[in-house]
Amino acid sequence: MNSLERLLWWLIAGTQGGWNRARILGILKEQPMNTHQLAKSMGVDYSTVQHHLKVLRKNGLVGTMGGKYGALYFLAPLMEENWETFVKIEKKIGKNKIRKEKDGDIDE
Repeated sequence: MNSLERLLWWLIAGTQGGWNRARILGILKEQPMNTHQLAKSMGVDYSTVQHHLKVLRKNGLVGTMGGKYGALYFLAPLMEENWETFVKIEKKIGKNKIRKEKDGDIDE
């Protein structure tokens, strides 16, 4: 397991909020968005998205262009180059999340 794979496991599967970070990465794969657009698309609070973007940016998985409010976020080249690794992890945790939701054990 390489260092990026370990990082993704920790950020997506090993921490609270990982599922929202996975959702953000999936949305940004399709098209760049600002924080407001992401929050609206995901149906979550602006500050929640802001927090997760900060974590993803700090770890080099997303990049940004533009001013504070209107800043546009996109996948960093490192994330684009390793997309298949992310998909593999997302599939594994997605199955667990779906299973927990069916059992009523999910808390986000």
